[in-house]
Amino acid sequence: MNPTPTLPEVSAHAGRILDEVQRAVVGKRDSLVLVLSGILAGGHVLIEDLPGLGKTLAARSFAQTLGLTFTRAQFTPDLLPADLTGSFIYDQKAAEFEFRPGPLFTGLLLADEINRTPPKTQAALLEAMQERQVTVEGQTFPLAPPFHVIATANPVEYEGTYPLPEAQLDRFLMRVSFGYPTRDQEWDVLGRRLARQREEQTLERVTDAEGLLAMQAAIETVTVEESVGRYCVALAATTREHPQVLMGSSPRGALALMLTARAYAVVSGRDYVIPEDVKAVAPSVLAHRVTVKPELWMSDVSGASVVRSVLNQVETPGARESSPFARPGDA
Repeated sequence: MNPTPTLPEVSAHAGRILDEVQRAVVGKRDSLVLVLSGILAGGHVLIEDLPGLGKTLAARSFAQTLGLTFTRAQFTPDLLPADLTGSFIYDQKAAEFEFRPGPLFTGLLLADEINRTPPKTQAALLEAMQERQVTVEGQTFPLAPPFHVIATANPVEYEGTYPLPEAQLDRFLMRVSFGYPTRDQEWDVLGRRLARQREEQTLERVTDAEGLLAMQAAIETVTVEESVGRYCVALAATTREHPQVLMGSSPRGALALMLTARAYAVVSGRDYVIPEDVKAVAPSVLAHRVTVKPELWMSDVSGASVVRSVLNQVETPGARESSPFARPGDA
């Protein structure tokens, strides 16, 4: 196990990871910061957007730069749970059943187009994502850390998709969208492809599995003042009281808000969390945990609009004044 790095070292590593990923994913720095924050916080990330906007490329790029073993599962209507977890195969030579692990046994799993497969197979991910283990025919197999899922999904209005159940959405620490690039960014994509004269793009490894675990351990030392923690609680609780909401965020949402804000603070160059960190991650952390009332489904009301309303409604606590990493030993 690598020694736990200091928070300035984690911040510097995070910057190099983002710079390297941006060689492949052009012009999406803010979204990539959110994805990296989710991974550094130890969670799983759902990237939801229209086809062709770099979702799969982003997942593969993070796997390369983080030095993780990488597997990809293409979710289709005929995908079975055993296709993810693995199964027992009879070995005729040994005259016994042998377990053949599936793609879940990896460092980073790309669950591609997760909402194109029926709920039964979507649910096969639940135990792995929450418990870091899989159970096959009554036997439990632990998943070695680090284990992260980056899932991609097309918008639910897109043809041939199955809405993810609330229980599974809640297992994702955050949901991120990339959106369309600007024209200059889109030309940058074309220009880089012309320059390298080949389709594939290989990125440099910045760290490895042990290095990622050490970075995650360092983030556990980030300072979170009580006022900021209570701000996370207030935001999650207020989503439950919103008049347009059928079901608001669970307490897991408040915890996810705090954990992600800690990682976001370090990526941003601080060893403590300020309310602006919470505000920056709140839409990605809370919006998919909010279910609006059925009668509003055909309106402009959404989880994202509810979170924006809540951010305007809940009073922001005062942030302390300090320069990043200015106090030796404060972390």
